Amino acid sequence: MIAATAVNNIPLSGGGSSTGIDIKPDDVAHSTEGNYFPVDEQGLETLGVKLIAGRNFRAQDVMAPAGSRTESDWAREIIMTKPIADAMYPKGDALGKTVYSGDGEPATVVGIVENMMGSWVWNDHPDWVFLKARLPTGPANNYLVRTQPGQRDKLMRLVEQHMSSSNTRRAINWVRPLSLFKQNSYLGDRNMGVFLASVTGLLLAITSLGIFGLATFNVSTRTKQIGTRRAVGARRSDIVRYFLVENWMITTGGILLGCVLALAVGYWLSAEYHLPRVDLYYLIAGVIVLWGIGTLAAWQPARRAAKVSPALATRTA
Repeated sequence: MIAATAVNNIPLSGGGSSTGIDIKPDDVAHSTEGNYFPVDEQGLETLGVKLIAGRNFRAQDVMAPAGSRTESDWAREIIMTKPIADAMYPKGDALGKTVYSGDGEPATVVGIVENMMGSWVWNDHPDWVFLKARLPTGPANNYLVRTQPGQRDKLMRLVEQHMSSSNTRRAINWVRPLSLFKQNSYLGDRNMGVFLASVTGLLLAITSLGIFGLATFNVSTRTKQIGTRRAVGARRSDIVRYFLVENWMITTGGILLGCVLALAVGYWLSAEYHLPRVDLYYLIAGVIVLWGIGTLAAWQPARRAAKVSPALATRTA
């Protein structure tokens, strides 16, 4: 086992706790909402987050659980993720600052971690997270255990047995890997991705059939022209090249128009809904794929055109 800690809730589980953090006491107007997890000195190592400034919690600074539901569970020290630290202190000087709970209780920011996802992936700011140097208040608690790669299942069986035998009054409801919570949290996004990929595949198939049908129609209506070119010395490769170049020009025109529309609509969506812009290499990859599909769809009709006999074409009305 690498590390273990008690927590109030599981990251990416869809259930958790959040509270407002103030820069000044009772400054509710400028409060920043953060998702929090009470942990002990092994919390950072258990969660696998990278400390980029400050220090970890020390064992002597980790507070005991709140004695009752009415007692405050605030802590004297907290560690923030960089996104929430930058939101509260845009100049990057959150380390060492004193922040306050909604009740005006102070806590010192002793460390900043690079990044960490909170309980809700659908939240506007899922990475606005902070850790409190305090053990969670019972009676129901969760425990996170980090193991060496490949040792998880074997070790967790031993952990479950030890926890059951060490306290016969303890009830263990479940033992689950964090990957299960991650999978469930992103299930909707994954299903949407599969749906969009299927729709995109169908649209590409329909586009290919359209290009194939158009190229076939051009060949059937220009048989005499093809035969004439063959009669004056055009080779089969010349005929194939002619139709492929013609199809490429039509496809390129459609692609350029589509790119302009895609960029315009993408800009409007990102501005209207404050969404991040899609990287341009996706657009470039799409252009290359469409060019390839257009060429393949026109290949068979172009080869069919190259097989037209010059003698048969000249007799066609």
